Parts: sequence; C-alpha cells; structure tokens
Amino acid sequence: MPELAQARERMVERQVARRGVRDDQVLDAMREVPREAFVPEGLQEFAYDDAPLPIEAGQTISQPYIVGLMIEAAGIRPGDRVLEIGAGSGYAAAVMSRIAARVFAIERHEALTDLARSRLQRLGYDNVELRTGDGTRGWPEAGPFDAILAAAGGPGVPQALKDQLDLGGRLVMPVGPTQDDQRLVRITRVSASRFDEDDLGAVRFVPLIGEQGWPDVDTARRAPEPRSFRRAPAEAPVASMIRDAAEPLPALEDPAFGALFDRFADARVVLLGEASHGTSEFYRARAAITRRLIEQHGFSIVAVEADWPDAASLDRYVRQRPAPKHAEPPFRRFPTWMWRNTEVETFIEWLRGWNEHRPAEARTSFHGLDLYNLSASIQGVLDYLDRVDPEAGKVARKRYGCLTPWASEPQAYGRMALTAGYSRCERAVVKTLTDMLEKQLEYEADDGDSFLDASANARLVKNAEAYYRAVYYSAAESWNRRDTHMFETLCAVLEARGPDARAVVWAHNSHIGDASKTEMGLVREELNIGQLCRERFGADAALIGFGTHGGTVACASDWGEPMEVKRINPSRPDSYERLAHDSGVERFLLDLRVGVHAPLRERLLDPKLERFIGVIYRPETERWSHYSGCSLPRQFDAWVWFDETSAVTPLPTARREGADETWPFGL
Repeated sequence: MPELAQARERMVERQVARRGVRDDQVLDAMREVPREAFVPEGLQEFAYDDAPLPIEAGQTISQPYIVGLMIEAAGIRPGDRVLEIGAGSGYAAAVMSRIAARVFAIERHEALTDLARSRLQRLGYDNVELRTGDGTRGWPEAGPFDAILAAAGGPGVPQALKDQLDLGGRLVMPVGPTQDDQRLVRITRVSASRFDEDDLGAVRFVPLIGEQGWPDVDTARRAPEPRSFRRAPAEAPVASMIRDAAEPLPALEDPAFGALFDRFADARVVLLGEASHGTSEFYRARAAITRRLIEQHGFSIVAVEADWPDAASLDRYVRQRPAPKHAEPPFRRFPTWMWRNTEVETFIEWLRGWNEHRPAEARTSFHGLDLYNLSASIQGVLDYLDRVDPEAGKVARKRYGCLTPWASEPQAYGRMALTAGYSRCERAVVKTLTDMLEKQLEYEADDGDSFLDASANARLVKNAEAYYRAVYYSAAESWNRRDTHMFETLCAVLEARGPDARAVVWAHNSHIGDASKTEMGLVREELNIGQLCRERFGADAALIGFGTHGGTVACASDWGEPMEVKRINPSRPDSYERLAHDSGVERFLLDLRVGVHAPLRERLLDPKLERFIGVIYRPETERWSHYSGCSLPRQFDAWVWFDETSAVTPLPTARREGADETWPFGL
C-alpha cells in the first residue's frame, strides 16, 4: 500500500539515516523490505514506529534503528556469507539477504523458525536458510562466515561463534556481566588466534540462551525493554526525590487546589494538558485551575481542543449572546463524550454565572481551536457574509462550491485531491479568508465578535482543506497543519481581545507539551501548540502536563465506535508514570522549572516513556499504541499527578427535558 511505502521511507530517513547509519546498501535494503510483513496481525499499523514490537513466542522484532546499526557495524557486502543468531520474525535476515550472497539464521523457537521461513518464501527471498537450534553453537557446517550478528545478549561472546568467523570477519553482539548491563561490541578476526574488539555503546537485548550463553532458567525473567538501543539507568532513588519535591494537592473542590497554581498567573498563556481524553479528574482539575486564573488573575479566554463552531455555541451561551441562524447542536459527532460530559457542563454553567453581571467586553469567552467540523464552519462563513456583505457572500458560496460536496466527509476530499494530483479547492478557500481579512476594519465596526467568529471559521475551512490533503501523504505534515491551525486560532483570539488578554488552553499532553523535547519532534518531525507557544511567548507560556497510574477511562476501541469505559493498565516500570506512582503521593503538583528542584530535574532529564491515551485506547498494544519517549522537565513546566483516576460521565445526545432552559447541552 502507498501509505506503508511512504512510512517505510520516512522510517529509513528519520529513524535510521539521521541517527548515523550511512551505508547506502543498508539503507536501500531497509527501504526494500516491508517490515509490516514480519509483525503479527493487528500490529501492522505500528510496523514503522521507532520501537521494538512483540512477535510470537513472547519475543520481539528489533527497533528499526538497531537493525540498521548492527548490519552496518558488521560491514556486510555483496558476496558475503552471514550468520544470524536469533532470527525472530525473520526481518533482519530479510534485510541482510538484500545485500549478502547467503544468510544463515538460527532461531531457538521452532514456531518462529517456521513463521520466518514462510514470510521469506512469500516475499521470494530465496537466499536465506533457517533452522531451529542453539545459536550459541553457531552453524559450523555452513561456515566460515564473513559476518555474524547476534540479536540477543550474553555474558560474553561464545567461542564457537568466534571460531566460525573467517579471517577479516566481523561479529556484532551485545555482551555484559548481567542482562541489564550490556554493551554492543564488534569483534574482528585479524588472525587465527587474535581478535580486535570495538565498543559500540550501551544497549539492552533479550538474553542469549544456550550452551555458551545464559542458563535457560533465566528466560523466566523477561527483559524489561527488549532489543532497544536505549539503556535504562537505575532509577530507585528518583521516586523518593519526587516524594520530597511533590506538593500534595487538596481535594478538587477545595479553593486551595487552584491557589497552588498562582505561580503561573503572570503568563500570557497557561496550557493545561491531559493524559487521556476521557478522565474526569483531568477535566475537573483544569476547571479548578481555570476558575482561579479567571477569578483572581484576570484571564479572559478559555481555548480548548474542540472545533470552533461547536465551541462557539458554548461561547454564545456563557456570554449570553443569541444562537446563530443555522447553529448545529454542539458536539454531536464522534467522540461526543470528549466535550459533552457532566464535567464540562458544570464548568460552562459556572462560567455563564461568572459572566452574568459583567459588561459584555469584560466577559470571559470560550473558543475551540480544532479544525474537524468543516461543514459547520462553511455555513458559519456564508451566514455571516450573507448578513454583512451579501455580494461577498455570493462569491464565497461559489468558491466553497468545490468543497461543499465533501464537507460532511472531508476524508473523501483528501483521497480525491491526492488521486487528482492537485489541491482542487486550495486557492478558492485561501482567497475567501484573505478577502475577509482585507475588509477586517469595515466588518469589525459592525460587530467585532461576529467578525472573529466568521474569520475563524474561514481560517478553519482553509486549514482543514490543506489538512485533509496532507493526511494521505504525510502523518507529520497533517499533524503539523492541525497544531499550527490551533496556534494561529489562539493568536487570533488573543489579538481580537486586546493586548492585555490572557488565555487558558485545554488540550491533550501531546498538544501542549513541547514536542521538540519528545520523540514527536526529535524523530517524527512533528510540532505542536505547546512548542509554538514557547517559541512565540517564551517564559510567558506555562505548559502543565497531567498523568495517572491507573483507573478507568472513557474511550473507544477504534474511530467511530461506541464509547466504552475501560480499565487503564498499570503504568510501565520504565515510564515517568511509574516513578510518580512509586513516590506514594496520591495526587501532587511537581514544579519542573529550572532552578526549582535542580537535583530532581537533572535526574528526570534523561528520556523515559510517557503514556498518551487519546480518544482510542488499546490496552492490548499499549506499549506501541500509547507510549512515547519524552524528557519530562523539558516538555513541561509542571506536572499534575493523580495516581488513580475515573472516566468522565457523558451527557445524553438525545434531547433532554427542559431543553430550552439547558441550552446548549439540552440540544
């Protein structure tokens, strides 16, 4: 499929080449071999992630980078005979077969041998021979070998493997005194009895079991993070350091909860995250912090990870402005529970009450930053122009005509535009926005709030058109367009509300934590609104992340499927969440800013895994679906922790009794 081929190319470029693998033959071989053919059913979508993946028999397929690193280190060339110890899925053997003349691979698990053989045969890779056996003894009848690679770590290099190296041959293998303290070494045979050794760095691999490896009894101890190029340092003292630095949080209903965040009240923008889109404590905590910033510090904007036209219905409600002519009931599309829940309803009712006795210009507004509700935004632009400039409305209606048939299913527009090879509607939607901005002074004189609403809708249409085209050729490009749109919308609202306006942003950790300090930016070249805010506002942007160890979450198993309440897996031992859990503090605020807790911050700088649960939650593939490498103190200015959390309570989507009185959630 084209999408997988593009993902493979990005994997080679970003995960392998940019980390220092330069051998063109290795890179070309990795571009050729479909990694998705070597992972179990259901994990193909993760085939090109920057991580090892589970395979059959409780084993793993190595991280792409480590495959490229080891093959390059072994110096494999056309005509070589190569031995691989630990064939696993067969992927590394497949890559080597695109370079070497013959590859011999040994696997300890017969089921894996059979699977690897069938995969290689299906792909037509007929220069690979596999057998089941003890890899530490090698394959003497097939030797000598120009190169030997072992995908498992032992206490030392087995003598049998050294004996089977040809003169000048290279052996690459992880070794170490314990399974958790390994170095990747390259052994080169320079004479019949002399071998040179190079240290290639710290690694962590599954144990090499066999006569000249670890005893079989050690297989009962699964390696915490198999076949990864990252080594996990000893972390025992860090949990106690977190315990000492953590500021325990009172109950969410206690006014003292919000007061603990006064230290961030001088910021122009305070961004509040969440580790999932369906956790009650995250919504309620953000509401408590936001109330404090509004009541005591004059914040006048709440901007959330929701579509502009849906949030506009809530904005009109909280500021007691009339509903628009063709207003859609808000938040009726998947995932309804994300904003249509009792936690949001409680905050919205409070905000309406707060605004009730204030003059219109002093009321706190509520806005959506996202770009998915294309049809409502098109209608919003047309309704506005029909009212203030009917001639411009006619022109806009004609321009939007090419996009209107796709408005209810914009993904189909993306596929069409990709197939057609051009952006069919791009110039038209850009021109509509620029024409509106050119008349900004004229339109604002009539009604500044209405102009802000219409121009934001026009910006959404323009950026959504580009976003849905990008979805089909680059995941990073589409993500970047979406978060850039959210940032542009935030800046437009701040500008419209005046130079003294300040905003609170509610969005997922993946959006508000600085992407440049995570695998998102360092590996996948993705940016986010948190990074853009830091670049624009500097110290006047406060980025506050949230986390949890366990509990329940409202989510779906796949896009468009019904909401479920699932139990969250306990956090992984190699994650920041586990360190917070091991601190023993039930809920706390951890200030991560430079100079506050310097020794702890220094210990937390080394990247670890962090959990991200979105609308979809798949506990069965959680390591690959929901964890990513991050440097927590660089990603956030502070972290809010709830050890045990619960799912949000969704509101019904059917009309409720007293709908007129409970607008907009009564709709």
